[in-house]
Amino acid sequence: MSCQKFCVALLHWEFIYVITAFNLAYPITPWRFTLSCMPTNMTYDFPLPAGMSKNTSSLNGNYEAVVEAEFNSSATYFSNLSSKTTFHCCFWSEQDKNCSVHADGKTFVSRINSLVFQQIGANWNIQCWMKGDLQLFICYTEPSLKNPFKNYDLKVHLLYVLSEVLEDLSLFPQKDNFTVVQCNCSVLECCECHVPAPTSKLNYTYVMFLEITSGGVLFQSPLMSVQPINIMKPDPPLGLHMEITDNGNLKISWSSTTSVPFQLKYQVKYSENSTTSVKEVAEMVLTTSLLVDSVFPGSSYEAQVRGRRLDGPGIWSDWSTPYIFTTQDVIYFPPKILTSVGSNVSFHCIYKNENEIVSSKKIVWWMNLAEKIPQSQYNVMSDCVSKVTLPNLNATKPRGKFTYNAVYCCSEHECHHRYAELYVIDVNINISCETDGYLTKMTCRWSTNTIQSLAGSTLQLRYHRSSLYCSDFPTIHPISEPEDCHLQTDGFYECVFQPIFLLSGYTMWIRINHSLGSLDSPPTCVVPDSVVKPHPPFSVKAEITVHIGLLKISWEKPVFPENKLQFQIRYGLSGKEVQWKLYEVYDANSNSASLVVSDLCAVYAVQMRCKRLDGLGYWSNWSNPAYTVVRDIKVPVRGPEFWGIINEDATKKEKNITLLWKPLMNSDSLCSVTRYVVKHHTSLNGTWSEDMGNHTNFTFLWTEQAHTVTVVAINSIGASYTNFNITFSWAMSKVNIVQSLSAYPLNSSCVILSWVLLPSDYNLMYFIIEWKKLNEDNEIKWNRIPSSVKKYYIHDHFIPIEKYQFSLYPVFMEGVGKPKIINSFTQDDIEKHQNDAGLYVIVPIIISSSVLLLGTLLISHQRMKKLFWEDVPNPKNCSWAQGLNFQKRTDIL
Repeated sequence: MSCQKFCVALLHWEFIYVITAFNLAYPITPWRFTLSCMPTNMTYDFPLPAGMSKNTSSLNGNYEAVVEAEFNSSATYFSNLSSKTTFHCCFWSEQDKNCSVHADGKTFVSRINSLVFQQIGANWNIQCWMKGDLQLFICYTEPSLKNPFKNYDLKVHLLYVLSEVLEDLSLFPQKDNFTVVQCNCSVLECCECHVPAPTSKLNYTYVMFLEITSGGVLFQSPLMSVQPINIMKPDPPLGLHMEITDNGNLKISWSSTTSVPFQLKYQVKYSENSTTSVKEVAEMVLTTSLLVDSVFPGSSYEAQVRGRRLDGPGIWSDWSTPYIFTTQDVIYFPPKILTSVGSNVSFHCIYKNENEIVSSKKIVWWMNLAEKIPQSQYNVMSDCVSKVTLPNLNATKPRGKFTYNAVYCCSEHECHHRYAELYVIDVNINISCETDGYLTKMTCRWSTNTIQSLAGSTLQLRYHRSSLYCSDFPTIHPISEPEDCHLQTDGFYECVFQPIFLLSGYTMWIRINHSLGSLDSPPTCVVPDSVVKPHPPFSVKAEITVHIGLLKISWEKPVFPENKLQFQIRYGLSGKEVQWKLYEVYDANSNSASLVVSDLCAVYAVQMRCKRLDGLGYWSNWSNPAYTVVRDIKVPVRGPEFWGIINEDATKKEKNITLLWKPLMNSDSLCSVTRYVVKHHTSLNGTWSEDMGNHTNFTFLWTEQAHTVTVVAINSIGASYTNFNITFSWAMSKVNIVQSLSAYPLNSSCVILSWVLLPSDYNLMYFIIEWKKLNEDNEIKWNRIPSSVKKYYIHDHFIPIEKYQFSLYPVFMEGVGKPKIINSFTQDDIEKHQNDAGLYVIVPIIISSSVLLLGTLLISHQRMKKLFWEDVPNPKNCSWAQGLNFQKRTDIL
């Protein structure tokens, strides 16, 4: 708003006091109005012409000339003027030219030169409005005439009182009860008065008046009244923007920055500058956008917009900042499309070539300038608008930095370098949810690894909760809420719903927001009660039961959910890598299970998990592992295998027997052996036992004709029931049933023993084979061999240049027989057996080769027959072949 100077003489005025009587309140209007103050002895008729008082007889010429003349004669004093001059002040405007509201003021004048005011009075232009932020009420004053003088003194105060109801004038408070606001005046004598306006009191009435001090003279306006809501001046609209719509129109859009309690209307002015014409248009709209038809390539558009209250009084806002938009030679609408896989989209274009619009019938479309789009997908929309439709789209494959497909609109002979962009994204995002074991929260997870990342896009999970359960076919609800999701280290986004409604249906989808639009993934519906992941069973215990020998597992089921649960048990031998076996329990009331395991003397690890018996929800995590403790389960299965080595002392004429036995394995001892006991029984019915502790050998004196020994294994449960017995008998030691014994080496780790037996009437139980290295005091090694075996492979470390002793003892029910002993390998048979061993390898090879050769011959025979018949003509087609018997030739083959 331009600031006009009010021309007054700036002299050294003395203080003049003005008394004003209130008689009426002037309602402030949304438009500008004028405050005029005139002396009572002047004749005036409002409105005054600009700078001219038409009925002032003492003034000739314009207002500025009068003022200038007065100041040129500043040495003259008007002492003959009346000591007081009365001024009449009133408001008037272009809409209301009657000066109907007055204020009588009395001004006391001494020797001050007040001739200027006495002759022409004073005029100010005033406008008041409520700011668009609804926080501040503003009154703006400026002199109605220019002031040619620099040195002056102007002060303006606004006095106001706030009233909820416009009361009777006689009840207005005294002047001292008004709140005073000092106005800010610029060097150009323009002043702004700022009055705070509480938002909750916009409908209250402000009663106010102005006090203007100029050149030492105080002027007081009549009373004014206003409700701020009635003179609202919105802020200028922001975000003015122009774009070409999908239909080829120019869309001018903006946004309002004012949150006002009423609807606004807008005025849009725009101009079009094309190669053929220039057009200016101003239109009034009620929405925040305007569509302009007939947009042409190569045109420039400029637009501005302002707003004001739709209904009731109000003030137009200032015009927005101008926005300029220029169309290209090829117009695509829309210029960019964001869509999902499987959808159909369409592009339109207008092609301008050298100031001429190309006919839509001559336009062709290309994809990435590499693939011509079939003409069957074109549509002629008008003489200049062509349309192409792309059906059932596949996801865009990124090509370097390009994450879109370029769609080109071309003439028959060339393509413009501009193109439209097509973004196709696969939005099939899987959302999985699970409810915690306390039934207090539901956690949903989803990953973006399956979709193409689009720069500038944001992803958001949205949901709608229904009152009960899910529909069979979930759909995206128009009313939805967002849920905050956070990216986890595993690349998944995680969202937590808390608290939850267990039986409500939560329909969820992922919304991809982008400046080009938004896409939604297919919705999925989840009922929290159906996706519970329980806590694992607790107090899990595992043990191998005594006497029964089963792996027993016991547990306590979790408190939630209250549905019946099924359980899974996994168990395996404890170690770094447990080979788990799985066992399932479907009895919801069960809290224990017993399993058969192969090794009762090993440490087993056991874990458990649970899930709803009806199959809904998830398996819980595995419980912490429970371990069995190794302890004796049963008495040993049997006593140890043992053998007695007879040592004869010729000097003392006595024989000693050294018993040797092998420690029992866990599977035989079940699960440990605390000690071994040797039981003796002689021919004279002498019986006694000797405790060997953990020793595995024992020597005793053989003095009886027959001496039977038994070795018993004992653990914490008891003694073994099944034991081995050996009887040493002087009489049986002379029984010889082994006719011959042969030993020959196969290699350094294996020796073959074979033997031939003589007929015997004794009950042969088994053989004992002994071997040791001769000429050295080495440990004697032995093995027990079944009685039916006639050949045995001894696996040990043998040195070919050393000599070994091999002994074969027949063991009868009545006692140990006479052994067959050899002190070296059987040289005559070594080569023979080596050849025999070679036959074991050669014979299978010969057989395999024969089978292979026979198969080759058969295949060759079939191929010869095939080749022959391919050369034989068809008698039906060849006259010379008719009558010949080709079957006979087949028989020959």
